[in-house]
Amino acid sequence: MAPLTLLSPAKLNLFLHVTGRRPDGYHDLQTLFQLLDWGDQLTIELTLEGGIALETSLPGVADDDNLVMKAARLLTRDLPEEPNLRISIEKHIPMGGGLGGGSSNAATTLLGLNRLLNLNRTIEDLAALGATLGADVPVFVLGKNAWAEGIGDKLTPVELPVRWYTIVCPNCHVSTKAVFTAPELTRDTPPITIPAFFEGGVQNDLQEVVLARHPEVLNALKSLQKFSPAMMTGSGACVFSRFESEASAREVAARLQQDFQVVVARGLS
Repeated sequence: MAPLTLLSPAKLNLFLHVTGRRPDGYHDLQTLFQLLDWGDQLTIELTLEGGIALETSLPGVADDDNLVMKAARLLTRDLPEEPNLRISIEKHIPMGGGLGGGSSNAATTLLGLNRLLNLNRTIEDLAALGATLGADVPVFVLGKNAWAEGIGDKLTPVELPVRWYTIVCPNCHVSTKAVFTAPELTRDTPPITIPAFFEGGVQNDLQEVVLARHPEVLNALKSLQKFSPAMMTGSGACVFSRFESEASAREVAARLQQDFQVVVARGLS
């Protein structure tokens, strides 16, 4: 069978509110996930021997700790024998950027192997497996823009108008764990409804924590805000602005690309 090559899309959090802290240490959140038409490229190929092999290692990440390998082994653990697979990743999504690269890679692996190996697992089954790998994995399995609550695992698909996004990626890595455990993080934002989001007045509650600790993110945000309202995605480090047209998004990107890594992407619907 021919290799299967798939887009592993990035995501944006169009807002992110921390509404509480749970006894288990996790946080209750509200966010809206916007999937993008840009991301990594994942290729999965059946081979004659060698078990499950990852062709592309990530800097600072042992292959066995890579979410792609964890997803592949999780999905195939009940098979009579381990399949022979070669998986490679063409990385574009920066690590520690808040764009969901690892979670997307894991979800794309689950979806791709389910198809390639004819496992016939349902989307619900795959999403449940993905949730054991990370809170953001299920939304990528679902493959739709979604309103998320709980720890990010309670998903409601949402139809969003097609928009273009200019995304600025500072040259730094932000630790999600460090942000969520920061003592200064506000954890009591009142919950809102989906209609209230479209009325505006939302924010990313993690943003101020990151800006105080990472001047690179502050610089990127201020630079983008000169041209358009901007916000950080996820726990950072990337920041973004939304535009009605590709031309407007690319015009702003052109003004910033000399100083930053800048991506222009269309929101998937």
